[in-house]
Amino acid sequence: MPLTNIVRFVSGIDTGIGKSYATAYYAKYLKQKGLNVITQKPVQTGCVNSSEDLALHDAFLANSNTMDGKALQYRCSYLFSYPASPHLAARMENQTIEPSRIINDTRTLVQLGYNAILMEGAGGLMVPLNDDLLTIDFIAKNEFPLVFVTSGKLGSINHTLLSLEAIEQRSIPLEAVIYNNYPGDTPEIEAETKRYIKAYLEQHHPNCTWLELPILEPPI
Repeated sequence: MPLTNIVRFVSGIDTGIGKSYATAYYAKYLKQKGLNVITQKPVQTGCVNSSEDLALHDAFLANSNTMDGKALQYRCSYLFSYPASPHLAARMENQTIEPSRIINDTRTLVQLGYNAILMEGAGGLMVPLNDDLLTIDFIAKNEFPLVFVTSGKLGSINHTLLSLEAIEQRSIPLEAVIYNNYPGDTPEIEAETKRYIKAYLEQHHPNCTWLELPILEPPI
């Protein structure tokens, strides 16, 4: 089966938008549809020894097969300690991120029996993976459907529409938009942001699934 039928790429309007929580939430959503789901964090920065984002996914998906030890080494292709853009974090450790390595790890996960893979990116769509490749172009080249995370914070309408215009230009299919309700402290702005983005999607991406991420407590 082609990877385009298995992999969904998770990105968002910026770093710190809640992609890891949204990835875990969407993984549960797919699991409820009967899919054998696993998450992948191809490039993790700002961590030592293991990926904090994968740990978060697994904590929310406790007792699921994302805990599979055989899969662990293929879920995070690159781990860097410096909390920066992937291309810079890699350079600081005298490495270069090779997209082929990520794809090979993804194919191995498929061989292990997973038929749905959520690949969470680092930062937003325009974040460089290396000096020659942006995250958005990695997505487009591999024809991965996009799960996009936004929120109601001030500025989200602008950031969301700019991102959607960029994916339209690259013919990236938009599978879902996840609206993060956190922090929920500016109700007037958040309500209008939600209304406007939903209306825009209904007009420009009518087949896109709209989901709302509730305010989740960090797993213990």
